[in-house]
Amino acid sequence: MAEAQGAQTHGGESLLFLTDEQLRQGIEAMFFAYRGFTADPDRILQGLSFGRAHHRALHFIHCAPGTTVNNLLTILGVTKQSLNRVLRALIEEGLVESRVGRVDKRERHLHLTEAGQALERELSDAQRARMRAAYRNAGPDAVAGFRKVLEAMMDTEMRRQYHGLREGRG
Repeated sequence: MAEAQGAQTHGGESLLFLTDEQLRQGIEAMFFAYRGFTADPDRILQGLSFGRAHHRALHFIHCAPGTTVNNLLTILGVTKQSLNRVLRALIEEGLVESRVGRVDKRERHLHLTEAGQALERELSDAQRARMRAAYRNAGPDAVAGFRKVLEAMMDTEMRRQYHGLREGRG
């Protein structure tokens, strides 16, 4: 019976066997889930002529106030030109403030303004509501399993960055 459900016990270990079709369904579910996860913020940002790159920048500046431009480049995995375009728009709109580093004058440290904090909160509230509803529906075991799956999909450097943010080193 366990084998029919995709799991088989082998030497005390539970092995998971998934067909290509099951994996394809998982991939498709991730694409549609991502669309759902970004739909509410996309609607909010559309009215401001901003996109997902702006949202990601706001999110990670919020997570790590004072982060440097170089650190944000690493976290987002985008080009310097792309990030500069996004930051320029956020700064011009009064959502992000760029401060010269106290120790290294070449560094620029990023902070959300009050307006930036309000927009980030509006965007995050929409996503938290969707995540909260999905987590409640799925239950605690599924939540823990989902987080494990997501972390397992990260490469080593991504996982290091993720844990660094969680530990306040972002």
